[in-house]
Amino acid sequence: MRRLVLSALLTLAGLHGAQAQDAAAGEKVFTQCKACHQIGEGAKNTIGPVLNGVIGRPAGSVEGYSYSAANKNSHLTWDEATFKEYIQNPRAKVPGTKMIYAGIKDEKRIDDLVAYLKQFDASGKSAP
Repeated sequence: MRRLVLSALLTLAGLHGAQAQDAAAGEKVFTQCKACHQIGEGAKNTIGPVLNGVIGRPAGSVEGYSYSAANKNSHLTWDEATFKEYIQNPRAKVPGTKMIYAGIKDEKRIDDLVAYLKQFDASGKSAP
């Protein structure tokens, strides 16, 4: 009986983890970001920098984009945890950032956005 219960719990935990991030839903969340950012092959810096390869990238490092001193000197690397904290309230995480955005408060939407962003490597190619 214990094995059955343990097996069921592990299965449910695995399902929860699998559902934790949804790239398709994250693409919908990204529509808010499109006003300032581009992603994918052919993306260009606009009001904000290109977000290709953002997860794992040092802050303030996209060539050709004029970052605030606060962002360039933040010494952050956009790993998942740092990005998630930033996107909740950019000005709280990096005081002096040029990013004028109130943030995303819903953790599921943030997880989905991260799943979407993670699909794109630095060249803008997406993983199959």
